[in-house]
Amino acid sequence: MLGLLQGFAAGLMLSISFLDLAHNAINSIGFLKGNLWFFAGVIFFAIIANFIPEPTLGPISDAKSKKKNGDGGGKDTMKKHRRQVLFSGIITAIGISLHNFPEGMAVFLGSVKGLRVGLNLALAIALHNIPEGVAVALPVYFATQSKWQAFKLATLSGLAEPLGVIIVAYLFPSSLSPEILEGLLGSVGGVMAFLTLHEMLPLAFDYAGQKQAVKAVFLGMAFMSAR
Repeated sequence: MLGLLQGFAAGLMLSISFLDLAHNAINSIGFLKGNLWFFAGVIFFAIIANFIPEPTLGPISDAKSKKKNGDGGGKDTMKKHRRQVLFSGIITAIGISLHNFPEGMAVFLGSVKGLRVGLNLALAIALHNIPEGVAVALPVYFATQSKWQAFKLATLSGLAEPLGVIIVAYLFPSSLSPEILEGLLGSVGGVMAFLTLHEMLPLAFDYAGQKQAVKAVFLGMAFMSAR
């Protein structure tokens, strides 16, 4: 189910990125400028992604295998391993917070274009955030055995997204020229395209398999086109 949701979200995002944001930017400010803004968004998010640790559930499975095999025998060893897993969860939460911040900015700029674009971006990113929340919550729950601590840290990491919206809304100039606005929206298209191809599609393929994931992608694109 997770893979199908990611595939559906990827279809929404690809449709918004290429058929709406990038397409309108090219039509409004020209082929060269529109593409420059689009790929500026791609490069911007690629640089950010390069410095963000990948969410992983590896420590959980490693911990379970060590427990089964007796490699982590002794309370001291188990406590040490729990601390390591907790640290992994905290690092993942920090990484996802940094990752979510520009996504919030993208939703705001998309909403400037129109409520339809903003709502669809928000829906697609919300579906994408499900496995990220799980990636934060599971190691924290394993280390602390507290559902509240796991929920709290996962929620805090997600709050970076509305924070990005608030900051951009506060700094966003009301008298922005139409050309700059279309360029920024083209950049949002680049950010969303990179996010989709770099994260959503691989995750969809891993969890749902290639055939089912591709069907979900086209279903997402059809859903977006019908609205």
